Amino acid sequence: MEKLRIVFMGTPEFAVGILDTILKHNYEVVGVITAADKPAGRGQKVKFSAVKEYALANNLNLLQPTNLKDEQFLSELKNLNANLQVVVAFRMLPEVVWRMPKLGTFNLHASLLPNYRGAAPINWAIINGETKTGVTTFFIDDKIDTGAMILSKEIAIDENENAGNLHDRLMDLGSIAVAETLAVIEKGNVTTTIQQDSAEIKTAYKLNKENCKIDWTKSGNEIHNLIRGLSPYPCAWCFFEDKNEQWNVKIYDAIFTEENHNYPIGKIQTTKKELKVAVANGYIEIKSLQFPGKKKMTTSELLNGISFSDEAHVK
Repeated sequence: MEKLRIVFMGTPEFAVGILDTILKHNYEVVGVITAADKPAGRGQKVKFSAVKEYALANNLNLLQPTNLKDEQFLSELKNLNANLQVVVAFRMLPEVVWRMPKLGTFNLHASLLPNYRGAAPINWAIINGETKTGVTTFFIDDKIDTGAMILSKEIAIDENENAGNLHDRLMDLGSIAVAETLAVIEKGNVTTTIQQDSAEIKTAYKLNKENCKIDWTKSGNEIHNLIRGLSPYPCAWCFFEDKNEQWNVKIYDAIFTEENHNYPIGKIQTTKKELKVAVANGYIEIKSLQFPGKKKMTTSELLNGISFSDEAHVK
C-alpha cells in the first residue's frame, strides 16, 4: 500500500464537493490547480473560481497556470512530488501533465461513460429525456473522456428534476465514487474497463445560445426536458411577441400537460395567475421566467404587472 500524494485539478462548484471529500478522508493534497482569475459581470470585477475560494479557505497550495505546457508551471508541478492527480471539471490536459505522476491521473465525469462525453453531461442527460445517469472515474488518455474506466455509479433521474438539483446529487455521488477510487488505487488493486465505442453513443455537446433556444414545434415532452435540463443555468430561452414588441425571455420552470386543442403552436394564453403556451400535443405552462432587465419571477408576479393581448405568441 502506497501513501497517496494528490494534486487536485478543478474549477467550478461541482469540483469543490469532491475536493472537500478527499480532505475529509484524510488524504494528503499537495497542490490544487484551478483556472486563472478573470473579470466577470457588468463591473468586470476579478472573480475567483469556486475551487480557488475553497483552496484559500483551507490553506492549500494553489497554482493557476494560463498555459499547461509552460516550463515554469511544469517545474512547479513536478516539484510537488505527487504520485496521483485527480481531475474534476477542469480542462483537457497535455500528455506531459497527465503522464507525470507515478500512479496516473484520473478524472471524475458526470455521466455513465461512454455516453455523454463532453462539456455538459448533466444537462444533456435531462434534455434527452434519460431516466438514469451517474458518474464514472477513468484514467485520462489523449482524447476527451475516453480513458479506461475504473468505476461507475448510477442514479435515477426524476421526471420533473432540473439540472441544478441533479448537479447536486451527482456531486454527492461523485464524492463517493472518488473516495472508492482512491481506496483501490492506494491498495494497489485497481482494475479498469476499456470503453467500447459505438454509433449509439450520445454526446454532451457544449451549450450555446442556439441549442438553448426553445423550438416550439417539438413535442411538449421535448420542450419540457429542454427547460428543466437548462435550469437554472444557462437557461432555455425564446422570444415573446405581442403588440409589435418582442422580448428575449428566459424560462426556468414549466410543466407539460398533454391535451388536444385547436390553437396554433406558440399561442400564449393567460389567466390572472397562469400562462400557457400551445404546443403540438398540449400546453407548456410556464411557472417562472425572466424578462430582459428584470429579475427572475413567478408567472403570477409577472401577470400582476403585464397583460397580453389575443395576438401574443412565442417563437
